[in-house]
Formats: sequence, structure tokens, C-alpha cells
Amino acid sequence: MPYHEFDCSKCLPERQKHAVTKGAGDNLATALPLGYLNTIPGSISERGCAYCGAKHVIGTPMKDVIHMSHGPVGCTYDTWQTKRYISDNNNFQLKYTFATDVREKHIVFGAEGLLKQNIVEAFKACPDIKRMTIYQTCATALIGDDINAVAAEVMEEMPDVDIFTCNSPGFGGPSQSGGHHKINIAWINDKVGTVEPEITSDYVINYVGEYNIQGDQEVMLDYFTRMGIQVLSTFTGNGTYDGLRAMHRAHLNVLECARSAEYICNELRVRYGIPRLDIDGFGFEPLSQSLRKIGMFFGIEDRAEAIIAEETARWKPEIDWYKERLKGKKVCLWPGGSKLWHWAHAIEEEMGVKVVSVYTKFGHQGDMEKGIARCGEDALAIDDPNELEGLEALEKLQPDIIFTGKRPGEVAKKVRVPYLNAHAYHNGPYKGFEGWVRFARDIYNGIYSPMHQLSGLDISKDEIPADRGFVTQRMLSDVTLPEEIAKSETLRRYTGKDDIISDLRKKNAPYFTPIVKAEAAE
Repeated sequence: MPYHEFDCSKCLPERQKHAVTKGAGDNLATALPLGYLNTIPGSISERGCAYCGAKHVIGTPMKDVIHMSHGPVGCTYDTWQTKRYISDNNNFQLKYTFATDVREKHIVFGAEGLLKQNIVEAFKACPDIKRMTIYQTCATALIGDDINAVAAEVMEEMPDVDIFTCNSPGFGGPSQSGGHHKINIAWINDKVGTVEPEITSDYVINYVGEYNIQGDQEVMLDYFTRMGIQVLSTFTGNGTYDGLRAMHRAHLNVLECARSAEYICNELRVRYGIPRLDIDGFGFEPLSQSLRKIGMFFGIEDRAEAIIAEETARWKPEIDWYKERLKGKKVCLWPGGSKLWHWAHAIEEEMGVKVVSVYTKFGHQGDMEKGIARCGEDALAIDDPNELEGLEALEKLQPDIIFTGKRPGEVAKKVRVPYLNAHAYHNGPYKGFEGWVRFARDIYNGIYSPMHQLSGLDISKDEIPADRGFVTQRMLSDVTLPEEIAKSETLRRYTGKDDIISDLRKKNAPYFTPIVKAEAAE
């Protein structure tokens, strides 16, 4: 096994099996690091905790819900508004955060009374919101507070409200992935099947593992709607509490992020017989194949093909403009979970960049397997890296840009490597045909930003060139391009709007007569 030993981790020999370099002819049998194990003592992990995974990733994107953390206020602060999962109800879930503010006296005497007081106060403060989730934290789990009993007591006293409880304290798993699992299972055990929805189409899906980062869900929703598909619920971005209670009535579960939400998909298949179809909303070809698969499942392939043809004709000249300027640029793909394999092959094939490293913080062995399989030779694959290993990898690989989260991203900027926010995005959405062009535009802007050129100068000692004016991105990117490419009248830069979501929300959905109604009319 071609393990890679970091100089900074020689004092932690256990770390050696958590990184490999994929060589010529290597496959998963010969190049696969250990993964999804407890963090090794002495290594400062960048992982989130199980509470963070349940609340921050899965729970909080639900839009019409009061999200209450039962614990110290710092737990809520650390998970508040670090992702941009917007919603079409004026972003209620982003504007407000709630915590019971547990303190030392509550640890000694108990905090159930405090929780009930906070629940009632929150509902009174937000009279239009009748749904709530309560998240257990480490402190209140350790003292044994019964959040289920408190929730039941409040629902009996306030019959117009409904409360979901999530017992996923921070110590409930080796990483945030443990929290994903817990909230998936808790939701299907406690809430699915408790609401009966109105069915308006012959084709009904749950859209699962989609969190509406800067509008991703609304882009995909537009495609589904144009195909005449009713999206019964989205788990959970821009999703409603009651919509998610009705998941048992869908004909198909369309799964986007397998790492965070395959658990509920699998349970819906076992308990309600709803099949699962894995899709990918990133990249022209993966997205086209995904729409075709859904169309084939329902027998409406023609509707999928019409969308693919229209969108490709509109946006292909723009993705190709960026591809010509990104060819050969080196990328460290360090997004955290499943994006490492969602993106690895698509950015190489459709943007021309070279993935020189992948890493995962909370992904499972299967995520790393898919990521490595989609990488080329010499890619460095790392499981659960610490900050020093990340810095050492940047120095060794000399990437032109990295895609990662805010914390490692800020570290990369200090060593003059541009970073693109792979978690919350810079200028998303990135899903959909247009979104993929926006992603390419952000990569281009990051790599060719004149600011990065200037950041290498030390004005206290370096000679500052005064023989030229302001340098633009285009001057940097086009200097080595053939003239026919640089001045092509076919290829063009991104021509969309800054805000593409507002227009999507105003669109009128095409109407397809449901088969049952059509037969009745005959």
C-alpha cells in the first residue's frame, strides 16, 4: 500500500495509514487509506461533532421550524449561520437561533424546567411558527435531561404545536456523520407517516440529501417541475416540517448526498417499499444522466431530454470558455464529505483542472473509495487530516487553488493558495447547468485574481513595478492562449444574473394533466 507519511506526523505513527498516494496502475485494492475511525489522540482533527452533524447539516435547513439547542449557548453559536442554506420563507431558519443557555446551576439541579420555559417562550415569540426541533447536547445528555418527556408535556398543553426531539449529543459518534445517522433514523421513527399529503401528479418524489446551499434545491426543483414531477418533500433544504412527515407517500426517493441521508432512504425502502435512485446535480454530464434516469423511471424520458437540450445549448459555450482557461490548473479537493467524489471526475472532464489531492473529514470508507477511483495518478488521498498535514500537503503539491471549508481555507490563504468555499460556496448555486458555470467562474476568479499576485509583494523591501497599470484577470488568463481561443466568438464568459433564485421563484410551473384526470375526462 503506497502510504504517505507526513513529516509533521512522524510522532503519530498511527497516522501513516490514513494517507496514500495513488500511483500508476493502483486501484482500490492497492491504494486506500483507513477511514472513518476515531481521531487519533494528539492529532487536532477538523471534524465536527455528532450534535453539529444532526443540527447543522440535517436539521436546521428545515425552514418553518424553531430549532432549539438544549445546552450551553456556545453550542448553538458554533453551528449558527455558517452555511448558507437559504429558504423561500424569508430565511426564517437563518435569522433566528434558539438555545436554552444551560449554566452551571442547571448542571447541578437539572435543566428540564428551563427547557420547558424556553419552548413556551419561543412559540410565543414566533406565533406563526408551530413546529420545533429540540437538539440534545453533551451537557444535558450527561445529566440525563429527558427532552422527549418535556416535548410531550408541552404538546399536550399546546395542541396546535408539534415538536421533534433529536438525541444526538456531541459525543454520539466519531464525527458529525454519527449525527447524520441519528437524526435520519429518529425522523423516520417519530414523524414519517403522521401527515397525509395532497398528491397532484402521477410522478411523486422525495428529494433527499439536498440542503439548498445558496439555492441548489430550487434549481433542481425547477427541472423536476418542468418534467411534471411533484416534489413531496426535500430532506431537508428549503423543506417543510409537515412535508417531511409525508415522505411515505412518494413513488421514488431521489438521493443526492448519500453520505448524510442514505439512512432514511434505505429505511423508506424497507418500511414503505419506496425505491431509491442516486443522482448528481453537479456537472453537465452527471446531471444529464441523472435527469435521464428519473425520466426513465417514470417513462417521461422526452421531458428530460428537452430540458437537457435547452440547458446545454444555453450554457455549454460558457463552461467551455472557462475550461480553456483552467486547463492543467492543479486543485486540492478537500470538501469534507461526499463532494470529493461528486466533483473529482466532473471538474477534470468538464473544466480541465487536475485534482492532485482529495481528503475527507467525516466521509466513510465508501466515500474515499469513490473519490480515489475518480482521481488520476499521483493524487494524494488523506483521511481526517490535521492542520499541519494540510499545510505540508500544500507545500508539496503547490496547487493553484483548493476547494474546502472556511477554517482550512483561511489557513491556505495565509500561504497564498486561493481557496473556494466548498461548503457554503462563494457565489452559488453551483448545481444545475448554469450553476456549474458559476462554479467555473468562481474557480477562474480565484486563480486569476490580481490580488493574489499582489499578495506576494512585501512593500517594505520588494521593488514595486511602476511600469504598468492595473492587471486584469483576463490579462493573466489569456496570455498563453491561442488567438483563435482568446478571441473566439463562440465561447463566452458567464452571462447570467448575480441572483438567479428570485426569478426561479416567480416562474409558473408547466401543467401536465395527471393520467387519472385525463382518463376520467375521456
